[in-house]
Amino acid sequence: MKILFISAANSIHTVKWVNAMTKRGHEIYLVFNRGHEPKQDQISDEIHLHALKHSGVKGYYLNARELRTLTEKINPDVINVHYASGYGTLARKSKIGPILLSVWGSDVYDFPYENFVKNRILKKNINYASRLASTSFCMAEQLRKVMNNSKLNIAVTPFGVDLELFDNSKFEKKKDGTILLGNIKMLKPKYGISEFIKSVQLLLINLKNSGKEDLVKKIRVDIYGDGEQKSELENLIKELSLERVVHLKGKVPNSKVPKILNDFDVFCATSMLDSESFGVAVVEAMAMGVPVVASDVDGFKEVVEDEKTGIIVKRGDEKEIANALERLVVNGELRREFAYNGRKRVEQYFDFDKNIDTMENLYKDVMELK
Repeated sequence: MKILFISAANSIHTVKWVNAMTKRGHEIYLVFNRGHEPKQDQISDEIHLHALKHSGVKGYYLNARELRTLTEKINPDVINVHYASGYGTLARKSKIGPILLSVWGSDVYDFPYENFVKNRILKKNINYASRLASTSFCMAEQLRKVMNNSKLNIAVTPFGVDLELFDNSKFEKKKDGTILLGNIKMLKPKYGISEFIKSVQLLLINLKNSGKEDLVKKIRVDIYGDGEQKSELENLIKELSLERVVHLKGKVPNSKVPKILNDFDVFCATSMLDSESFGVAVVEAMAMGVPVVASDVDGFKEVVEDEKTGIIVKRGDEKEIANALERLVVNGELRREFAYNGRKRVEQYFDFDKNIDTMENLYKDVMELK
């Protein structure tokens, strides 16, 4: 197939889709607004890249004519537009089609609620699309809610992981005797990193009070990522006297994520968002055989099977997070059970190779609409 992707080329999610489709032998064109250029060496050299002239919000309107001309020249079999607000507007204004419009998260959780105009824009974009896709069932339901249409046809195309890349059998387990808790996320208040850190303090207090000083000495917390909250979190760590335990490790390239996850004993995802549409990092952790403690946001509840692959906790409840962490810290057998179940769940539902099969079949359906 000749597939035209209209999406931000600097997004790792875009990169994974286009690279995977290229590996399947499809001819891929990736078009994006200026300012959304890919990072170096991320995208396959076989993919045809085109940066449209204009950038920013205005680009979704001013680039319409250029996109239409380019689409006519490429003459793709399928057009897949990613992100229903910005690029959905560009596709509609370009009058190209038929299109498969893939929703991502904030475009349906946040954008339509910001004001009446944005709500109308999103609804126009959704109605313009020939087919719709969502990476999760909860996000599909959210879109139906926005559109006030419980029967809206939305294909679910999970965004899974490469099980060959995320395979703990390819790595050696750490041998330093620590029990490593961790997270990989941008340092922003909405992701609940401060709640995670505060829960670690409560965990240590709980362990001391129950006479488990040996475990207290083994606890270490590594938090990977960068962002606006870094200074605040550094101060919090000092305030709680957790410098020996909690370490902010900074941003890491995606290529190093499997090795980092392999060293974790527990992955803690404490997002505060109502709009956490899908937990890719949680899926990656489960694929690496790491048990998960996750807040009760919709995306995590869809991924984590409570009490089988991890523990779901009330978002923002530091005591409940600490109690869940304690259960896993003191019980190695439970960690191993959750780890095994987590890997099996990912193999069943979130194998990216199977997810690509699903997307290819959807593309074939769209082709029949031409």
